[in-house]
This record gives sequence, C-alpha cells and structure tokens, in this order.
Amino acid sequence: MKIHEYQARQFLADFGIPVPPGRMVETVADAAAEARALFASGVGIVVVKAQVHAGGRGKAGFVKVCKTAEEAEVAAKFMLSHRMVSPQTPAEGLEVKRILVAAGVDIAKEYYLAIVMDRTRHTNTLIASAEGGVEIEHIAETRPDAIMKVALDPLTGLAAFQARETAFNLGFRGKQVAQAADAMMKLAALYLAKDATLAEINPLVVTPASAAHPDGQVIAIDAKFNFDDNAVFRHPDLRAMFDPTEENASEMRAREFELNFVALDGNIGCLVNGAGLAMSTMDIIKLHGGDPANFLDVGGGATEEAITEAFRIILSDAAVKGVLVNIFGGIMQCDRVARAIVAAAKNVGFKVPLVVRLEGTNVAEARMILDAARAELPTMQSATDLADAARKVCAAVA
Repeated sequence: MKIHEYQARQFLADFGIPVPPGRMVETVADAAAEARALFASGVGIVVVKAQVHAGGRGKAGFVKVCKTAEEAEVAAKFMLSHRMVSPQTPAEGLEVKRILVAAGVDIAKEYYLAIVMDRTRHTNTLIASAEGGVEIEHIAETRPDAIMKVALDPLTGLAAFQARETAFNLGFRGKQVAQAADAMMKLAALYLAKDATLAEINPLVVTPASAAHPDGQVIAIDAKFNFDDNAVFRHPDLRAMFDPTEENASEMRAREFELNFVALDGNIGCLVNGAGLAMSTMDIIKLHGGDPANFLDVGGGATEEAITEAFRIILSDAAVKGVLVNIFGGIMQCDRVARAIVAAAKNVGFKVPLVVRLEGTNVAEARMILDAARAELPTMQSATDLADAARKVCAAVA
C-alpha cells in the first residue's frame, strides 16, 4: 500500500522529524488561500506539488516553486486541469486531484535517507547517500560507492552509534550530526511501528546557517512510504489513508474476489493457478516471442464466480489480443475452470483467440465440458502441454 506525500509528511511530523509547514488542498481557491497564509506567516517561497502515486513530478512540471500567491494559484490551476505524464506513469498520464501547498526552504545541501528490507542480507537496512534530490536508482547504477548501507539489528533496530557514524560519513558537521542521527533513528522507529516496506526521505536537507541555527537545520522536505498490505489490518490510520483512485481499477476488482492480479504491458492475457506456474507461463510466452498482458494467479480455492470475474477483468483490457489458460489441477479442479470458461463465453464473450491447457484433478471431466461447448467457444484451441500452449497463443496474436 502507498500513501501520498502529504500523508507521509504527517507521519514524519508525528514521529518528531522536522518538516516544513503545508496543507493538502483540492481546489485552486484553497491553494491560493493556503499560499497567502504561508506568505503572511513570513515564508519567503511556497512549493506547489501534485499528489499522485508516481515519481518524476518535477521534470513533468508538477512541482512548482512560487514567489507569490498568484503564481501558486496559476500552478494549482495547471496541475488540477492537466494529467501528469512521466516515465513512472501510464502513457495517458495520471489525473491530479490533490495538491500540496507547502513552505519552501533554502537548501545548502541535499541527502538521501531510507529504510528498506534488504532481501540479500535478510534484514532491514538503512540506505543513505550524500547525493540526495535525484533518482537513487541512477546513483546506484552509476556511482554505487556513493551509497551507504547499514544493517539494522532484528531485535534492537538501528543503534544510536550507527546513526551517528553514518551522519559523520555523510559529511554532516557540528550540530547537524545530532539532528541527522535523530532523523535516522526516528525514521527507523516509524518504519517498524507502521509495518512499512519502504520509508524514504528524498531529499533530507540542511538549510544555510542562520542566527537560530548556526550550523543549519536538518529538515525532510519530501517523503515516500510503502506499507505491507498483509499488516494494514493492524493500522486503522493507514486504512483511512488508502486512495483507491490511485490504484489500477482491474487490480482493485481482482482484489475483491481474492485474485492475485497485476496488469502488464503485453497483449496476451494469462489465467493460471499458482504463483510459480504463473511466472513460468509468462516466461515461456516471452520465450516464444509474446508479451504477457497480466500476472493472474487464481489460487487453489477460487470459486467459479471468481474465475469468471477473472476472465472479465482480462477481457476488459483492450490491449489483450489473445488469452492463455494454464491450469495444473491440484486443489484447483479443472472442471471448475472449464465451467468458468463456458460461463465467461456466455456472459462476456471470447472475441480473441483462447488457448487452454488443462492437466490434473478432474481433467477428463473438464475436457468433456469444453468439447460440449465448442459452439460457444469458436476461438478456443486446446494445447497438449505448456510449450504447445505458448506457441499457439503467440502465433494467434502475431
């Protein structure tokens, strides 16, 4: 589960990590009013930022630094009336329904800070870099030596000495060290308390020296959090933050029927039982020159109704030019899938090629059901094995 930046900032503030003041708004008028209030409080600049679950906002023109309330109003009007397109959005872009109007800060230096699960080390890990404010993936690829990784103890978490040592190694000096180490400790605590899978501050900044802060102030000005879906039930505050409008509509429908569905960019729809078999099915489609349109694992306990809905979801994608059904019946009975195929033919209609490979429990009954419904399934081909199925569906959509 993901949340918006304005929600992530609230979490940071709740855990004592300094963030600039700001407010989420949904109208141009409210954006202008918030900007005026910030300027009236003595803020020199404000930042208007689109709130969407995608990166690349700055380069796409959906983060604007404004020196007047009028500029903030213009920025808000633009963002709320245009779709944001970036390398991390679909081709059609994302609709912006919310924006954050926040105080801007003078920046002397930017840093990157995150807590993630490192599966190679089997532990939560602090990731830090003095190269903040840019895409960390680019830094990892071009300058891996610029990234520090500190493993967290599974029982005690991030130790204070680790945080201080990391702060020194990143180049913090004077009173900045204690501030940066404190931010690291609190971010680690937040990560664990909320069952996060990613807790990222990018950038964590140091402001220029001032009378109030001779060594500058360490402040988080952007944050990103992902949370473990399986743990959200323990966090009512997280459930309240869920924004279904930012999710893929088909994935949301699949979730209602307890189907494991992920939309992809190809043109061959896949309906498979078992995550491992689903991955193998997508691999063999690629091997034979095709492109999967989705990952769909119906599991072992899916009902006929759920499987029928799975076909409805697959066929609702206009990019799908063919469908491959690959079922190895164990707990999942092949005849149940066959009846669902027939039901989908009646209720949805297969206007694209359909290739079916069934093996396992009740496979003989399943084949009889499909043979009896040949008239309703004119686009269906049977396959003898997975390789045969992949060849047929790839040829059908070529």
